[in-house]
Amino acid sequence: MSVLCYNRSCGQRFDPDNNSDDACLRPGASFLLQGWSCCKRRTTDFSDFLSIKGCSRGPHNSEKPAEAVRPEVKTSAERKEIGEELKPRGNPYIIQAPKPLEQVHRPRDEAPLVRLQQNVSASLKQALEKLDLNGTKHPENKEEEGEEVKIGTSCKNGGCSEAYSGPARDEEVCTHHPGVPVFHEGMKYWSCCKRKTSDFNSFLSQQGCTTGSHLWKKNDQGTKVMPCRFDWHQTGSHVIISIYAKCSLPELSYVEANSTMVNIHVVFEGDKEFEQKISLWGVSDHLVKSSVVNLMAAKMEVSLKKAEPITWARLDLPSLPQSQQQEKTTQA
Repeated sequence: MSVLCYNRSCGQRFDPDNNSDDACLRPGASFLLQGWSCCKRRTTDFSDFLSIKGCSRGPHNSEKPAEAVRPEVKTSAERKEIGEELKPRGNPYIIQAPKPLEQVHRPRDEAPLVRLQQNVSASLKQALEKLDLNGTKHPENKEEEGEEVKIGTSCKNGGCSEAYSGPARDEEVCTHHPGVPVFHEGMKYWSCCKRKTSDFNSFLSQQGCTTGSHLWKKNDQGTKVMPCRFDWHQTGSHVIISIYAKCSLPELSYVEANSTMVNIHVVFEGDKEFEQKISLWGVSDHLVKSSVVNLMAAKMEVSLKKAEPITWARLDLPSLPQSQQQEKTTQA
């Protein structure tokens, strides 16, 4: 009976009684499955490699090579029967989901505010030099202007497009937005009423949510309060707030913060002022040196270090209902 030869690259059947020393043509050891060490032929095709004929002769071999021993795999039940300790599979370090906001220890908002470190970019310095060349002076050096309001002066309240036409307009009701415009992830809205829209014209035409008096004149410091667009984004370790105020004055602009509150004050373009207080959704570690304020020609950027590397659902903390606020005050 013929038997199968198990020499590499042979696979022929042979008669054990007629097995000469040169009957089998076989190669040597394989070389990265692309050639044999005994001959110089190399190939990148595995099928072509299997078809390479041997280069040396010898007798056929009827003994099947021993198969590799596979490790014995036991089920959990079998391991428990023999008392073997069960170890968890995979990475033993499990990342826990962040705790709900009400379960996180939140420092008191009344903690003292600390002024953050401020960096002034070279682009802002150049922009301020051009302003000085054009005759723009800082507010504290500016001469006081008369209290008379000129005809055609626009109302300084956000969302109000009315213009001054005479003293009778002082008695009119001004419907405006007391908050500031926010542009975040393609949506546009006022921080006071948060009616979101993706269309800029629809945003501009939104009716104000608060009534009051028109604001025609500048304030006592010689600056006029102006709404300013700001946005925010976050990384794993920081929350970055961008205030798009051009040519901010470093000596008059600052950011104060504690672990849960941020007070932003910007004086820009010579006589415009913007101020915003934010109760943060999460907790920031503002005492770390990596929390800084970067002043650039086109914006102010506030980089706050997170106390924990978790994702914030939003920038500001939603205000509590009045009943809960009274209860919190009573407990304090």
